[in-house]
Amino acid sequence: MDLQGKVAIVTGGSKGMGFGIARRFCKQGAQVVICANDADSLSAAAAEIMAGENLICFEGDVSQSTDMDKLTATAVDAFGGVDILVNSAGIQRYGTVVDTPEETWDEVLNVNLKGVFLSSKFAIPEMQKRGGGAIINIASVQAYASQSNVAAYTATKGAIVAMTRAMALDHAEQKIRVNAICPASIDTPMLHWAADLWKGDGTAQETLEAWGQAHPVGRVGTIEEVAALANFLASDLCPFMTGADLKLDGGVLSKLGLILPD
Repeated sequence: MDLQGKVAIVTGGSKGMGFGIARRFCKQGAQVVICANDADSLSAAAAEIMAGENLICFEGDVSQSTDMDKLTATAVDAFGGVDILVNSAGIQRYGTVVDTPEETWDEVLNVNLKGVFLSSKFAIPEMQKRGGGAIINIASVQAYASQSNVAAYTATKGAIVAMTRAMALDHAEQKIRVNAICPASIDTPMLHWAADLWKGDGTAQETLEAWGQAHPVGRVGTIEEVAALANFLASDLCPFMTGADLKLDGGVLSKLGLILPD
């Protein structure tokens, strides 16, 4: 699981799963560039990770080609190349295809899907120069099964899994492995935001606990658990794994809604 000598880019690296992954990578010896579009969250993340010169913050928009080009250049200029890319930047918006405004649809696809395309577009040539690399795309269990009122979000997560397969095939000969992590509910700021939005007459905490109980393991996941899997996928321990989509879901997709009586 050691990442000494590796250079990693983590989009969405200032909060949630991306933050947990960036922190874990730094502890494992990698030099890391985290990208987010919020300077304050980047500063807070850097202060908590405390990796010194081995961590660089880059303020940019994953949906903008110029920003993603500069992100990769920042990693190359500072640390000499790129070995690992984690595409963790993502947003959630609610709505059906009827009531979702077109601009909201475009916003979700631009961040969640186009962001993966652009960051990979510029990072892969640098990985080729290093003789290979690893890309980890953060998808979701909603690539396989969907809630209601998440048309744009679930569309992007299904597309990320399909795109992961395509990238794995296209770049296998270049020794670039591409895999996806598909989490269920993870304790992140985004999940807390959603719980507050859907709390109804209860509290956000009660909603979170109810969502946790919907998973067979009886709780939501942690960013540390996501980071551990990302660490494995980024390491040299799984050279034969590419094109995979790995469920990290507390068993939620193993559970049918039809329950036998006691």
